[in-house]
Amino acid sequence: MKISRAKATSLIKGSAGKMLSVTFTKKNGEQRKLNGRMGVYKSKHAPLTGEGLKYEPSAYGLINIFDAQAKAYRMVNTETISELKVSGETYQVE
Repeated sequence: MKISRAKATSLIKGSAGKMLSVTFTKKNGEQRKLNGRMGVYKSKHAPLTGEGLKYEPSAYGLINIFDAQAKAYRMVNTETISELKVSGETYQVE
């Protein structure tokens, strides 16, 4: 199923802690597939410092997702998402 970037962003933000998979293009041009989830606020692998980010990621078209394999937070550029899999559904992003 094909969806818009805005719909993909809303699906990611509305995933409510469910596992998701997103394929996107990194800044260096490399394709990357990230398996992770939203809503991770505390992890023994990525401890919180209480400081928070010094900027708002959505102002730059970014979404902060916890990468389950790397056990770390990753920023995904919503403008470069090509595929999204959430709740058992796979979407092609246009």
